[in-house]
Amino acid sequence: MTESIDTGENTLPLQGIRVLELGSFIAAPFAARIFGDFGAEVIKVERPLGGDELRDWRKTRGDTSMLFRTMGRNKKSVALDLRSELGREAVLKMAAGADVVIENFRPGTLEKWGLGPDELMAQNPDLVMVRISGYGQTGPYNDRAGFGSSAESFAGLRYITGEPDRPAGRAAASLGDTVAGLYGVIGALMLMVQKARGGDTRGQQVVDVALYEGVFSLLESLVPDYDAYGMVRQRTGGRLPGVVPTGSYATGDGLEVVIGGNSNSVFKRLMRAVGRPDLAEDESLTTTEARGAREEELNGIISAWTEGRSLQEVLEVLSEEGVPAGPVYDAPSIAQDEHYIARGMIETHEVVVEDEPELIRFPGVVPKIPGHEGRVAWVGPNLGEHTEEVLREIAGFDGDQIAAASAAGAEAVRS
Repeated sequence: MTESIDTGENTLPLQGIRVLELGSFIAAPFAARIFGDFGAEVIKVERPLGGDELRDWRKTRGDTSMLFRTMGRNKKSVALDLRSELGREAVLKMAAGADVVIENFRPGTLEKWGLGPDELMAQNPDLVMVRISGYGQTGPYNDRAGFGSSAESFAGLRYITGEPDRPAGRAAASLGDTVAGLYGVIGALMLMVQKARGGDTRGQQVVDVALYEGVFSLLESLVPDYDAYGMVRQRTGGRLPGVVPTGSYATGDGLEVVIGGNSNSVFKRLMRAVGRPDLAEDESLTTTEARGAREEELNGIISAWTEGRSLQEVLEVLSEEGVPAGPVYDAPSIAQDEHYIARGMIETHEVVVEDEPELIRFPGVVPKIPGHEGRVAWVGPNLGEHTEEVLREIAGFDGDQIAAASAAGAEAVRS
């Protein structure tokens, strides 16, 4: 069972659940973070030398990146060499008391180390195991290495992202990894619910998530459109084919606003807001196809209106008219926005970046569950910060075994 955390009247829905994270980078750590956000005890196993490579990503000063501090929140860090006998023994003992194991190694890696599903579930038949990889545990490509970038390409997302006259673009976040992490959590919780309801849990409880499949699932009717209409979607920049009018528009104060006026009712309200009630009542513009044929004209009308007003004026008018619109925010804008703050999506935590503690703003917890709100008890820990505690209290190691495991890790570093 996890340690008790005083949350006042708030009851964390996953308190009492223990999760063992055998992963690095984004996908498995993101999944485990969600468990930790809602009260699960998350034990993150890292290699002794350097730990998770995410600790170095986008780091301009200090020893640990803010990306790792964000992704590693609410977790306990244990430094172990999984290739050593003591490391393997420790993982097996931790798995015996865990509810969920989450990993994102290349398929076959854990099996090679004697830590595959057969070995783990021999210790704990009730264990749920989430396996995230580039191409899944089966299929002709299962043994290929895969990162979120290659998954986004293989799934078709990169082909339709960016400007039409330029190479394929990408979202400036690890979309493929985080989507896979979400599916991993959903799969694990489904199996846990099935068990709690007394359902059939015979056989191994394994969730197999492929990075590319998570991305592909987001692309809606990409392939059906090809079969039904012969449509091969191309890169269209900030526009979506057949979704008109929508996009990013410049404002008079040099900023940008994204406006979505593509449904029939919203289109009418948008045209009234920009001073064109005639177009709001134009019977020839009542379908997405018809508006798409006049996309350049409609975007020109909207642009002329936004360019004559400040961003704030645009947002106020569109809000009053019930037209979906939002500013194109950068990090400073997000950090000081009153709505983010009111919703608890900006949290301040004390972090030692270099030598002295500093107040750093971090993202809050999603989703909001009144009375069961997730929490950030601490940000990502230092490498191996909880090794002795976890090996003693959960793996049952004595002092000599802990010292031997640390020595094995040091030897792995030297070799």
